[in-house]
Amino acid sequence: MKLRIGAIAGAALLGSLALPALSGQAVAAPGDLYVNKNNAACTDTGSGTERAPYCSIQAAADLVLPGQTVHVARGQYPAGLKLTRSGTAEAPITFLGGADAPGDVNNEAAINASGATVPAITVSGARHVSLNGFTVLGGDKPAVLVQNSSAVSLMRGLIGGGRGPAVQVTGESSGVTVGRYRFLNNGTSVQVDPGVRGTVVTTNYFHNDDTVVAATDAPGTVVVANTVRSECHPGIVLAGASTGSTVENNAVETGKLDDSNHGGACADGSAATGITVAEAATAGTLVDYNVVSPLSGGAAYSWAGHAYAGQAQFAATGQGAHDLVADPMVPTDGRRPVGPTVDSADEKAPGMLPVDLSGYGAVDDPLVANSGTGAGYRDRGATEYREFGSLYTPLAPRRVLDTRSGLGTTAAGPVRTDGYVHLKLPAELKGAKAVTMNVTVTAPTSAGYLTVYPDGVGGTTGISNLNWTAGTTIANLVTVPVTDDTVWFHVGGQPGTVQIVADLQGSYGQQGNAFTPTGPARVLDTREGNGAALRQGQTLDLPLAGLRGIPADATAVTLNMTVTQPTDRGYLTVYPAGTERPTASNLNWVPGQTIANLVTVPVKDGKVTLFAGGGQGEVHVVADVAGYYSPGSYGTFRSVTPYRLLDTRQDGTAEPVRKAAKVPARGTLDLAIGGKPELGDPSSRNGVAVLNVTVTNTSTPGFLTAYPYGTERPLASNLNWTAGQTIPNQVVVPVKNGKISLYNGSTGSTDLVVDVLGYQTW
Repeated sequence: MKLRIGAIAGAALLGSLALPALSGQAVAAPGDLYVNKNNAACTDTGSGTERAPYCSIQAAADLVLPGQTVHVARGQYPAGLKLTRSGTAEAPITFLGGADAPGDVNNEAAINASGATVPAITVSGARHVSLNGFTVLGGDKPAVLVQNSSAVSLMRGLIGGGRGPAVQVTGESSGVTVGRYRFLNNGTSVQVDPGVRGTVVTTNYFHNDDTVVAATDAPGTVVVANTVRSECHPGIVLAGASTGSTVENNAVETGKLDDSNHGGACADGSAATGITVAEAATAGTLVDYNVVSPLSGGAAYSWAGHAYAGQAQFAATGQGAHDLVADPMVPTDGRRPVGPTVDSADEKAPGMLPVDLSGYGAVDDPLVANSGTGAGYRDRGATEYREFGSLYTPLAPRRVLDTRSGLGTTAAGPVRTDGYVHLKLPAELKGAKAVTMNVTVTAPTSAGYLTVYPDGVGGTTGISNLNWTAGTTIANLVTVPVTDDTVWFHVGGQPGTVQIVADLQGSYGQQGNAFTPTGPARVLDTREGNGAALRQGQTLDLPLAGLRGIPADATAVTLNMTVTQPTDRGYLTVYPAGTERPTASNLNWVPGQTIANLVTVPVKDGKVTLFAGGGQGEVHVVADVAGYYSPGSYGTFRSVTPYRLLDTRQDGTAEPVRKAAKVPARGTLDLAIGGKPELGDPSSRNGVAVLNVTVTNTSTPGFLTAYPYGTERPLASNLNWTAGQTIPNQVVVPVKNGKISLYNGSTGSTDLVVDVLGYQTW
């Protein structure tokens, strides 16, 4: 059998404990005991203080009193542990093997058996005892033996090795809970012997080559929220008179696993039944809300001696009304890696913990209908699916900051270099994960740059969202995470002042729509065909439904808007067709200028409207679509604290190292997007990068096109510049094979700066 620790999707094992409840590292109380074999001052004859801890766990176990916590430092403890002392319901005894931190798998203290013929941990005749956060490695005997004990909790860790059952509960034991463990062993994982009552097996990941849970004549056994991988052996078995038991919310795969942890047919499928309940165990027993894989070739169920291959046949027994016989690993819609376990569990089942195997609470996948009980979005199996971000709600443009009038600030007036503006967002955006704003700077007295960043990051993030020279007015779309309903603006550059204007465009949160990339692809160019320049003071309706795959029910589109050949100073506003034109602007220009800005705008009746204002001339308009938001889309947004990915003026840091050098004329730079999977980057999945791209040290006029790596360069542009200009723009570009391509469409070389704002992934 192959044991694949790395195959546990999102599996860490630390979080909060249910019986008894712990949250994080316990606060040291008077009389707490400490074990740290790595401390040179340790001794087994002292008092077990933090400064002079015990060397062995057994020394503490022999002296621990009700209400005490034994803090065990990380390390190997080869002498095993035998626990016979008891706590009380009000003052339990707790052994804590490290901080209980969600997602942290490295804090466990490891207890090894002192020999092949003895368990690593024995709990005998004890009551009200909790062991939390231990790796346990056994020999020929059980790794953990609980006998004649009650109210015992074994919570979070790893149990492996051994040829006997990994955990054996025996004798007159009752109320034993085994939860949030990874089992990687070669025998039965949890064996509950005759006479034992009320054992709870919850939120564990099992991978072995034998029966996973076997309870015999054990009334009231509860097996809930486990992920089962039994490699052509029975999954969950209730034998004998195990009456009044519960089997719910489990994800069971009894097939032969391949290297991707996906089940397949067994040589003898008849031995690989998913859930077995003997006839003597059926009274008062409930089986429901499980996902049982059919891939082994064996029966999904055996109930009272009868085999059932499918859910419909099994449901005729009065059981499994909400069960699914399906591959737990296969996406249900073909476009997202989401299986049938998501948002579909019985939250009210007995034995359910407040957190999953990794210590994370339940999360609501915004694209999956909630079909479970209670809140409706608990997942079946041991781990919560967390590979999704936020949905987008487009808003009618609304001015939230204007330093000229004092809107959004404590006082009207320009912001000095190295000055900060603190913006509290409107109350209706409380809880938003990120916002998009069109940010404009005007009346600068010197060259500078602006950084927009979330509250609580401890200073600016080292990126820039806008760059300007003295006297210019320039805008850029900014996507920024939100913390405590607050964002910050910081002005950098040469000594001087500048005015800042911010128009709210939309927000990311639990409600809204997901994203579908469609480009970049051109949907408007007034210079072509019979088109004519847009006269200032006039509007132009742009039909989008049906173009470049944009559906009729699209709620918003993301467009890169470019104006060129303007004959007078002015501005452009893009807004939903058929609605009142807002006072906000998306682009500002001077005569003869070519300039671009990204716009995400609501769609009404399949159209948006363009308005050119501010002067008496005319201007040509170009629109390239990057994607759309709709009820049928799948891309959810993961905002990140903005960070710099590339600066061609400096040597790179990622291998292979790119030496500082401009992008040559008509040259293409292929840029790896990724290396930060903890941020949800799309290097290994479908995804779109949301970037702020700046060109600087330009030598001739030109344009930049960002597009998916390895594809034909489209007829589209993201940035336009004149010689010597530094100018940014937000870019939304699909990632292919972990890369994007950036094309310098000028006859001269240029430097590029790329900052990451987030990702759309699915």
